[in-house]
Amino acid sequence: MKVTGTIDKIGEVTEGTSKAGKAWKKVEFVLITKDEYNNLYAFTIFGEEKVDKFIKYNKVGNEVDVDFNVETREYNDKYYTNLQAWKIFKAQDTAAPQAKEEDDAPF
Repeated sequence: MKVTGTIDKIGEVTEGTSKAGKAWKKVEFVLITKDEYNNLYAFTIFGEEKVDKFIKYNKVGNEVDVDFNVETREYNDKYYTNLQAWKIFKAQDTAAPQAKEEDDAPF
């Protein structure tokens, strides 16, 4: 799935170690879309390299395109849904390109 919006909030980076002894890192951020309802999306980025790149290149107020997966898990008869962002990049301007002015050359 894909959505375009403005980064509204970036959470604190969280780090830890799994039961298997592997280190992990994640960060969450909130995106607001510019559609009729100004929808909010809360995304999670998981993985040291992805988190570091996100923090380095993004800040609150940036307009970005986000590719993401929707994951839902069940625990004790309750369901939890997570939006897992896997690609974030500067939003593309969708405005039509300006027409070039023609010079007065006869050919």
